[in-house]
Amino acid sequence: MDKKTQKKPTEMPEKGRILSKPRIFSGLTFILFSAVMALSFISYLMNWKADQSQAGTMLDKTIKSSNIFGKVGDWLGNIFIFESIGIASFIIAFLFLVVGTLILKKKIFKPWKTIGHSLFFICWLPIFMGALTKGQGVLGGVYGYQIMDYLNSIIGTVGLWTVLAASILLYFILEFNLRPSSIKSKLDKINENTIGKVKSMMPDSNDDFEADEELKEEAEEAEEETPSRVTVTDTSNPSSHIPVNTVKEPEPVSVPKGFPEVPVSTNIETITTPNHTSFEAEPREVSQPVSLNLNTKPTVPVSSPEEAFDIRPSVPSPAVTHTPAGTAQEDIKFNVEVAPVIDVLDDSEKQSQELVEKHGLYDHKLDLAKFQMPPVELLKDYGSEEISINKEELEENKNKIVGLLKNFNVGIAEIKATIGPTVTLYEIVPEAGIRVAAIKKLQDDIALNLSALGIRIIAPMPGKGTIGIEVPRKNPTMVSMRSVIASQKFQNTDMDLPVVFGKTISNEIFMADLSKMPHLLMAGATGQGKSVGINAILTSLLYKKHPSELKFVMVDPKKVELSLYSKIERHYLAKLPDAEEAIITDTNKVINTLNSLCIEMDTRYDLLKNAFCKNLKEYNKKFAERKLNPENGHRYLPYIVLVVDEFADLIMTAGKEVELPIARLAQLARAVGIHLIVATQRPSVNVITGMIKANFPARAAFRVISSVDSRTILDSPGADQLIGKGDMLYFNGNEILRLQCAFVDTPEVERLAEFIGEQKGYASAFLLPEYVSEDSTSTVGAFDPNEKDALFEEAARIIVSTQQGSTSMLQRQLKLGYNRAGRIMDQLEASGIVGGFNGAKAREVIISDLHSLEQFLEDLRN
Repeated sequence: MDKKTQKKPTEMPEKGRILSKPRIFSGLTFILFSAVMALSFISYLMNWKADQSQAGTMLDKTIKSSNIFGKVGDWLGNIFIFESIGIASFIIAFLFLVVGTLILKKKIFKPWKTIGHSLFFICWLPIFMGALTKGQGVLGGVYGYQIMDYLNSIIGTVGLWTVLAASILLYFILEFNLRPSSIKSKLDKINENTIGKVKSMMPDSNDDFEADEELKEEAEEAEEETPSRVTVTDTSNPSSHIPVNTVKEPEPVSVPKGFPEVPVSTNIETITTPNHTSFEAEPREVSQPVSLNLNTKPTVPVSSPEEAFDIRPSVPSPAVTHTPAGTAQEDIKFNVEVAPVIDVLDDSEKQSQELVEKHGLYDHKLDLAKFQMPPVELLKDYGSEEISINKEELEENKNKIVGLLKNFNVGIAEIKATIGPTVTLYEIVPEAGIRVAAIKKLQDDIALNLSALGIRIIAPMPGKGTIGIEVPRKNPTMVSMRSVIASQKFQNTDMDLPVVFGKTISNEIFMADLSKMPHLLMAGATGQGKSVGINAILTSLLYKKHPSELKFVMVDPKKVELSLYSKIERHYLAKLPDAEEAIITDTNKVINTLNSLCIEMDTRYDLLKNAFCKNLKEYNKKFAERKLNPENGHRYLPYIVLVVDEFADLIMTAGKEVELPIARLAQLARAVGIHLIVATQRPSVNVITGMIKANFPARAAFRVISSVDSRTILDSPGADQLIGKGDMLYFNGNEILRLQCAFVDTPEVERLAEFIGEQKGYASAFLLPEYVSEDSTSTVGAFDPNEKDALFEEAARIIVSTQQGSTSMLQRQLKLGYNRAGRIMDQLEASGIVGGFNGAKAREVIISDLHSLEQFLEDLRN
């Protein structure tokens, strides 16, 4: 054999294999791109109003896309659907699929026929959808709208629909060959086929008559004959015999010539089935020739025509009985007895049920059973608070907004105004092709043109395909505390700790559940309504909760904001056992109170653990049902709300000694009913640290000075554009809402506190667990190395390295409170590292260098 002929068979498969790789890759690429286009188009059609404005912001990271393929999907949808041929773009994706299958040599579609149909629909489908939607939406695209508008202007609406109908009719005539001659021939074929099938299905009448006669004769013979009996015997129970009718033996069948006759001798004695059931019959000899006819089907004798087609399992006749041998049928006495319900309750649950039946559910309000909730009349009535509509102001602002945007080549398709108590929201729908970022940049220009303070642009608005522009009203409407407290929404609420803030832009009352927040962080510059917001929260809780259900721990470094609530000390306030006043103003007592709250939190968690409860609500329900024994330490647990009016002052004076217990309470105290409301006028990062901020998902921001402070409190700008006087932004972890906080004046709070304070209260305020601070054990006279502070050595190194024995320096360097820094300084004095107190001057440092200090500390350790 020639060498060339030997090499060819081995080389050809390798060459074909090499050529198939790029073909497979390119084919799969076309199919994948087809799927990407189709999914992008579907996602774009679902959110086209928002996505079409984001198509040109590919590099802007701040703008998020709702398309399934992100901004690439927005770009594809905008190019093919919005700016081109509308929903006919799916045909382009289909053509990519066809090309991919052709490259892979999969002849799923006929190429030229498919391309012809696709081109027809690409040309006419956008025009049809444009005429159907009258240019609204994106179903027809720019191409469909332009062609439809051009044809409509030339031949009119009737002419346009005539052309469309004629094109559709022509397509069906050419595609399905709907000429009159072809339609007639097809109908004739259908009629012929139908008649032939009907004739084939109709049997001869004589044959039917003969078959009926034969069946009748066979039925009569079967009735005259007496069938032989076969007994069914269960080998496990030999005494049981079941008589069963046997089937008549088949008639002999003729055998064609050429086949031998086979004599068959059958002697039926016993046939045993796998389940140990045997059939016994009388011995009978059957000896007859059996012939087989291959041209005819074997026949089985039947007793009736119905049995010939009945394939269901046979049911014994009423004559067949299943009576054991040796027993007679007689009436058996049948008694029905209902089993008693087994009581699976343990002793404790039985005891709790007995106590509930005897005394009823535990009533936590029993100690103050005659306590009356404050009436709404204690709050001041400011008259009608209906929003007055100034059409001239609305029209003027609308014209200024439209005119300004038009000057910057920003077209508006639609504009709508929503009037709130203090702010009017103008929602605009930009024209096609307008970028959202272009409108965002015009915030200062719009504020200048409207001569208004606090213009805020929301682009785009959450859940809407619009852009919002919030413009303050010239004559705002007051939102009083009385109006929101007296509302049906607040009176009929079922929240555990309802907090009513005020009203939204749409003039709806806004409420939130403090137990679901579960902690609230408030910030705002001085005089912007922060303290009024705290009073509104406290007032709404006092109007809804009984003194046995709620306790406040109030921290007021300013000493004047929360002092009004001192009159309700024996009803609603909580304090340390050795504290003289319930409202805490001293920083040292704040630290002890926060640590005491941590002890209360741990104690409550132990109670919930022993009661097998997950949260405070389940625990109190179980206690009310008397399932928890007070002798084991269980008691009714009220909600505890910690209110801190100025958190920045505590951080400056106490540092980490305040931050750590606050962070611990924020992390764990939610389940045991301890909630925090922390307010500050300086929302900087050194005050609202990351540890605190992460555990306060609910934020309330009043007007702040800079956008940096707004980002610190809300993680987004906007609070610096508020107008003050209770104008606030509320962030609950999902979206930012603009609210007008309800106004409650100082005399209203005084009347509310006096009404509660004049009623009978508890013997004292709610007592928190006693906390013994480490500062109380510090002494200057004797120094014990085993009782030294954990930061003793680090403080000694700072003192020796700087050669300055200053307590305030230790506060700054170690971020400590004054008491702990002073205790460490006393220990340094007792150990001989620094000298005694020297008035206003710093203490003398006795050890001169760090090397000597390390030797000294080593001797103390030993």
